[in-house]
Amino acid sequence: MTPVLRIAAFSDGNTGGNPAGVWIGDALPDAAAMQAIAAEVGFSETAFAAPEGEAWRVRYFSPLMEVPFCGHATIALGAALAHRYGDRSFGLNLNDAVISVSGQRDGNTIAAALQSPPTRSAPLDASLRDALLDLFGYASGDLDPKLRPAKIHGGAGHALLALRSREALARMNYEFERGRALMEQAGLVTIALVKVETPRLFHVRNAFAAGGVVEDPATGAAAAAFAGYLRDIGWPHGGAIDIVQGEDMGARSLIRAEIGAAKGGSIRVSGTARFMDA
Repeated sequence: MTPVLRIAAFSDGNTGGNPAGVWIGDALPDAAAMQAIAAEVGFSETAFAAPEGEAWRVRYFSPLMEVPFCGHATIALGAALAHRYGDRSFGLNLNDAVISVSGQRDGNTIAAALQSPPTRSAPLDASLRDALLDLFGYASGDLDPKLRPAKIHGGAGHALLALRSREALARMNYEFERGRALMEQAGLVTIALVKVETPRLFHVRNAFAAGGVVEDPATGAAAAAFAGYLRDIGWPHGGAIDIVQGEDMGARSLIRAEIGAAKGGSIRVSGTARFMDA
């Protein structure tokens, strides 16, 4: 049986990060087998990769479902491929997009960067906004008017709620099954809760009940979608933003997103990955 590597992506050096499973083989198993492996691994996502021409065919599974794109598992995959094949870029063929990931080795950690699928955003429907506020026990006064609630997309769909205070972000809590049902109904992979520290630094938490996990300590797909949203609204990002995530879970994670000028264009998302079994 092909072993599953366990790699924490977007780590803070040799600590923190979001654990991902990485399976690399000659051909992908069938969907039911990949779903079973992901459930057994138990991480928020496991990436499955097999050669396809000059690139790699990649699919992502959470413990409960297949997801179209996962940033932290892509960073983990980039680390695994660089560890095995050397420092370079690798083309990835996803279900609905063609992207790339690169890795550069440095001892037990590897610097990795992905180019996301295209991004887009739209205002969040008022009824869904109110349902999300009620889910988390927030009031409209908890929202930061500088960043309007939105649906954001960068390979997968997310909802965005920006909060006025770090205290409000710290008390994030919700009923899991209710959250999962709401996310499935709305077609959301995660719900991103954001606190602005500076125009280029953000604290973030991501609820991921749709995938069978209460919260992600680092969410690269949502980071790409959020960066695309900032570009859409003309935010003064200066070409890049930094995201701190996972602090409230005791798994501090660091994500950098570089933002080009082209509306809807790919976002470069980067961070450090560490091998958990080393």
